[in-house]
Amino acid sequence: MKTPTLCTLCAFLLAACGEPDDKSFPGYAEGEYVRIGAPLAGTLVKLNLRTGDNPATGASAFVLEQASESAARQEAQSRMERAESLLADLRKGARSDEQAAIAADLKAAEAALALSRANLERDRKLVNDQFISRARLDQSNAAVNADRARVEQAAARLRTSRSSARSDQVAAAEKEVEAARAQLAQAQWRVDQKVQTVPVAGFVTEVSYRVGEWVPAGAPVLTLLPPGAVKARFFVPEARLGQLKLGQAATIACDGCRPVAAHISYVSPQAEYTSPLIYSKENRGTLVFMIEATPDARQATALHPGQPLTVTPGPAS
Repeated sequence: MKTPTLCTLCAFLLAACGEPDDKSFPGYAEGEYVRIGAPLAGTLVKLNLRTGDNPATGASAFVLEQASESAARQEAQSRMERAESLLADLRKGARSDEQAAIAADLKAAEAALALSRANLERDRKLVNDQFISRARLDQSNAAVNADRARVEQAAARLRTSRSSARSDQVAAAEKEVEAARAQLAQAQWRVDQKVQTVPVAGFVTEVSYRVGEWVPAGAPVLTLLPPGAVKARFFVPEARLGQLKLGQAATIACDGCRPVAAHISYVSPQAEYTSPLIYSKENRGTLVFMIEATPDARQATALHPGQPLTVTPGPAS
């Protein structure tokens, strides 16, 4: 159970007094703050705002040390460039000088094949004239087959060098590039998170860390109160709860300020603070429910968090 605040105790006293003709309720102004932190931990190296500043949206807030993250980004950048270079090399095939060397090998193989064929034809005539044995003819025939195989091998190498790599190799290289780009994006995100900007214009109400201090991940370094981000919080006895509805008009009064138009924006579904006694007809009047009223945006700047207020609900529609 929450500890009753001073305003809550006042509400209890009013509820206990049971003044049926009193249509106003005591309360206080509550600010809806914006807390700026980083999802990564690090040492605070630069603080661009201080208490009392009114930065605009997008203004630089603070910077955490990022040496490790910058090194990781550089590593990821190098890996991506290497993967892209490998992919480009696979797509374009062999270099021109490599293709020239393979073409020269093909010409040499073709010349050797032409010579072996000529030797075969000559040996056939000599065999028919019985000048050489048939074994010599078999050797010439085998030489022709060997030279033909060398020509086919050189021709295949030349065709491969003039085309890109196989589709499966290219696909694998493309996946490597995608993975490298994803790693670079992650590394860049970590670097970016070490530099925080103001997400919404507001008034700096608190600075929680100083330059040189270690900031845990997610810890708010700055606290801002946007213009008009103030609401009235007051407490209503159980007997009066049924008279209030969401959207109902209300008027907020404070010391030294003009009445502020508002509307009821929240009604607690259960008692925030209760008497330690058992619910009974005798003590039901000590139950109070928290109500919130949101002021008109043009008049909300007149209210300050923690300021005592008096809220007067208008007639229920």
